[in-house]
Amino acid sequence: MAADDTTPEIDDAAAGDAAVAEAPQKLNLQVKVDSPSDCERHVTVTVSREDIDRYLDEAYSGMMESATVPGFRIGRAPRKLVEGRFKEDVNQQIKGSLLMDSLTQISEEQTFTAIGEPELSLEGLEVPDEGPMTFEFDIEVRPEFDMPQWRGLSIERPVREFTDDDVAEQLEQMLARYGQLVPYDGAAEAGDYAVVNIVTKHDGKQVAEEEEAVVRLREKLSFLDGSLEGFGELLAGAKAGDKRSGKVKLTGDAPNEPLRGEEVEVDFEILEIKKLKLPELTEDFLSEIGNFDSEEKLREAIRANLQRQLEYEQQRNARQQITAELLKTADWQLPPGLLKRQSARELERAVMELRRSGFGEAQIRAHENQLRQNSAASTAKALKEHFILERIAEEEKIDAEEGDFEKEIFLIAMQSGESPRRIRAQIEKRGLMDVLQNQIVERKVLELVQSEAKFKDKPYAPEKLDSEAINMAAGGEGDEAIPVAKDEAKEETKAVAEEEA
Repeated sequence: MAADDTTPEIDDAAAGDAAVAEAPQKLNLQVKVDSPSDCERHVTVTVSREDIDRYLDEAYSGMMESATVPGFRIGRAPRKLVEGRFKEDVNQQIKGSLLMDSLTQISEEQTFTAIGEPELSLEGLEVPDEGPMTFEFDIEVRPEFDMPQWRGLSIERPVREFTDDDVAEQLEQMLARYGQLVPYDGAAEAGDYAVVNIVTKHDGKQVAEEEEAVVRLREKLSFLDGSLEGFGELLAGAKAGDKRSGKVKLTGDAPNEPLRGEEVEVDFEILEIKKLKLPELTEDFLSEIGNFDSEEKLREAIRANLQRQLEYEQQRNARQQITAELLKTADWQLPPGLLKRQSARELERAVMELRRSGFGEAQIRAHENQLRQNSAASTAKALKEHFILERIAEEEKIDAEEGDFEKEIFLIAMQSGESPRRIRAQIEKRGLMDVLQNQIVERKVLELVQSEAKFKDKPYAPEKLDSEAINMAAGGEGDEAIPVAKDEAKEETKAVAEEEA
């Protein structure tokens, strides 16, 4: 019995010794962290001489049996000779190991949360013959902040029972995607299309040009860097051969940096006026656009799509109110470099969210241009929102699951008319799965916040599409331009399907 009683203790001790033996030995690091800004850390790391010697000893010990030194059989050379012959190679090897192991240990021990890869300053860094090794790096981090109170918020919620008139209006917009542009000899009216050559000038010097652009006469023409108000009125009554001019004030985020905030003249040469001819709701057409058995089934689908757009508006409206409350004390300074890199990602996220919510390309492009015109401000706001929502997600253990990805991709596929498999391949190819993941997690957090909020309903009126977006910078392109966040296949501005949704 005594043997039986003591044997488990011996086994446990042996297992414990084995675990200790297998556990990697921690480095004796001296780490100094400076904070140039709320989202930046400058880290100085000193690796002890003791650790350097330990890594050197392990490296040389591992190569003694296979080291080749002239005059000695393989594995028989004295260690001093091996060290002298392979010093440079071994130093390079352990330098890399020390750096990687140090960074791993720092990431586990430091309190900051990295949001990017470290920028190492390795120029001239060598393993010293004596004394410690010191290296430095910069890293972007999530700002440290006290969590705002997010439970029990008061939120206004837009509500609406969609009418037959709402459905009819949406149906007309949807049919426009499949319509045909037909030449028209008369004067242009609101809603007509104009084929135009566009030239923009600053101080009499041409800065940008777009030939044969197809634009619809709406209240506003939205460029990538500014908007021309009263555009429909400007071109009203125009015929082929006419010329019209307007002015656009460029935003503070315009791609052409020297012209930011400046006013440019926009000249239009009208080449042709066209009317939009809508398709008839024949049996073949209904089958082609979605295998609808009848016009009534199509209208039911449109009503469901309007409901999705209302849900998007409810989420957007709630998000604005929630984040406005959460951001009241978020006065962190975000580095310009971080904002510049994140601008394109925020644009991708916004476009993806609009697509999954059932909006058409014309509405998406208008919103996209609006974001471009205020990229720094909108990106800063979105980043601050993300940091807070990410903290809530961590504390509440909220994450994205595979089923969430499938649902998002299916909704995007429904709107684009492509297969979910193709949509997923496009997202993966463009490296946007992390954007989709963030979108899913943030939505889940917002749903949690809303589940504990107090709501007050208010009437909702669907937003009227009064802005025509064009993929052109009125001030010309510059080095700071944000990449276009849309499928290349959908960028042909002449296609009617891309002019209406």
